[in-house]
Amino acid sequence: MSLSGNRTAPGYGAILLRGLLAGLIAGLLAGVFAYSFGEPKVDAAIAIEQANADAEVHAAGDAGHSHDDEDALVSRDGQKGGLFLATGLYGVAMGGLLATAYTLLRRRMRIRDNGRAVLGLAGGALLGLVLVPFVKYPPNPPAVGDPSTINQRTISYLSIVVIGLVAVWAAVLASRSVRAGAAEWLRLTAGLGAFLLIVVVGYVLLPTIDEVPGTFPPSLLYSFRVTSLGTQVTLWLVLGLALSALLSRLSAVNVPGKSDSVSV
Repeated sequence: MSLSGNRTAPGYGAILLRGLLAGLIAGLLAGVFAYSFGEPKVDAAIAIEQANADAEVHAAGDAGHSHDDEDALVSRDGQKGGLFLATGLYGVAMGGLLATAYTLLRRRMRIRDNGRAVLGLAGGALLGLVLVPFVKYPPNPPAVGDPSTINQRTISYLSIVVIGLVAVWAAVLASRSVRAGAAEWLRLTAGLGAFLLIVVVGYVLLPTIDEVPGTFPPSLLYSFRVTSLGTQVTLWLVLGLALSALLSRLSAVNVPGKSDSVSV
């Protein structure tokens, strides 16, 4: 007689908890990156904005004081400290979303290894949520931007985020639509073609927004944007690696689809 006991697959709660933990780790490390490389660029941009404001006050003959850090609702030291809170909460949110996506899509993915599946989802999120919007609407320092266009910029940015995610999904569907047994390069070409088609159409349809004044230093603008991108890449890379490692340890205890049998 044979007795078999199936090991239960990890539930959504266990996966979500690890996603939140991985997101917290990723968010804090992204905060360290942003603090080390991004905050000096923000300080420089604020200094330029302050100098321009002082020049306008002087030209107008206003004897009043200029806009100092003490006039702000939150000081720069407070903003720098809040940076870690912001990136930590953002990382936790993204970790929860990645864990949820993994739970919903794992059985449809043609990747046997759980770690590679998580990294694939994290890479797709980085591509759709970050890289596609970055090319169309790269971030600007605090000294750049017209407050009157904030609604238009917000709607346009959210639109390109949706387009980026749709493009990634379309690429996956297009690569799978190629007949079975076809060469791998045909799948890659189909996926890349579908992705580029949707992204290019989105770029053309959405408005171009360029509010950077000609007097703003190009080198500072470039370095700020590269640092902003680096922060996002750090977050998603660490998130994917951390969640992959945590799920691998979880799978070592609960292995889906395997059974222990004892013969009598």
